[in-house]
Amino acid sequence: MTNVALVGAGGKMGCRLTDNFLKSTDYEVKYLEISENGMQLLAQRGVTVSSPESSIHQADVVILALPDVAIGALSESIIPQMKPGALVLTLDPAAPLDGVIAHRDDLGYVIAHPCHPSVFNWEPTQEAFRDFYGGISARQSIVVALMHGTEEHYSLGEKVAQDMYAPILETHRITLEQMAILEPAMVETLAQTCMEVVKEGFDRIVDLGVPEAAARDFVLGHLRIQIAVLFKEVNGTFSDAAYKISKRARPILFKEGWERIFEMDDIRQQVRDITQK
Repeated sequence: MTNVALVGAGGKMGCRLTDNFLKSTDYEVKYLEISENGMQLLAQRGVTVSSPESSIHQADVVILALPDVAIGALSESIIPQMKPGALVLTLDPAAPLDGVIAHRDDLGYVIAHPCHPSVFNWEPTQEAFRDFYGGISARQSIVVALMHGTEEHYSLGEKVAQDMYAPILETHRITLEQMAILEPAMVETLAQTCMEVVKEGFDRIVDLGVPEAAARDFVLGHLRIQIAVLFKEVNGTFSDAAYKISKRARPILFKEGWERIFEMDDIRQQVRDITQK
């Protein structure tokens, strides 16, 4: 049986991982949490909080489910306690790429991040959304990267990731740098920012008098179709008028050279902004 120490078990992601570990018999899990709210959430699940001193040195895998701004400093006290050959498993590429996580040559380091249930999942979208934050039934793919260590470290990290993010659709092995291209560059720097602007536009048209329910149905329905066409989930194209207006809008909405957000120098600055307080 694999011994796991889940650090930050009562956090937003930590609770989701805890819920999955409670369903598995493959692991002996010690749950670590220091916040009052986090400990209350774990108590509601019938989970007893352990101390680092009684769990870190025994763990085959230490999962750092911690905020990006805190993970570096906390790793300085956690990593030295780990036994030789153990695995450090992190959930996000920002801190590893920024080099703020304490390093030991005799440990393995794996990063595993969820893709989240697709908007084209056959399961209802509302159910899939709820499942990410609460229950576990919507399948999702994951990306996994080996930052340092052996293939045995990678295999162990992949297995733990598949269980803690279950149920899994696909597991994609990529590099740390490729994971950072995906997040933050693609899904936060670009996609989330664009969606925030779309939401600002939505709020604006409601202020202009468009009924909110009509605006929501119209905007969200068109977004789904636009995504489906652009990502080839359906066969089709936009109208000639739609292509003409998007060509007109692009220089108004986007600066020339915005694609530099995918260059590694810029990505390193993005993750530095994330990890620094």
